[in-house]
Amino acid sequence: MDTELAALAASGATTLVSLMVTDSWTQARDLLGRLLSRTSPTAIADLNDTRARLLAADERNEAQTAREITTQWHVHLHHLLQTGSVTSDNLRDVLTSLQQLANTSAPHPAAVHNNINGGVQHGPVIQSGRIAGLTLHVQDHSAPGQG
Repeated sequence: MDTELAALAASGATTLVSLMVTDSWTQARDLLGRLLSRTSPTAIADLNDTRARLLAADERNEAQTAREITTQWHVHLHHLLQTGSVTSDNLRDVLTSLQQLANTSAPHPAAVHNNINGGVQHGPVIQSGRIAGLTLHVQDHSAPGQG
């Protein structure tokens, strides 16, 4: 039974942290907040503080911070399940809703096309906040036969 509770808590923590960086955060927070408010009057504030900590992590520490927060929530949820403060059925119901949110708020790469007018650019021009999976297609206009 403890293995099942640990797995349920781990799944809940992982899903929760993944939703902290999506547009569905408010819904996710409210769902879990209702469950946690039975045992903690500061549940919503705690969830918001955790999210703020995750969002404040710089790029170098982002993955480590996410792992730490996931571990923290895993331990917390597992403790609530072990003490009976939250039932596995209640957490399972909330987790099902959270997973549905996660499935609908999965990041979809968006195509961005910028036109640059004026001036002379002798190579790629990149406008970005964060870059991941960048592919540059550069056409050499100085090569003979092209133009």
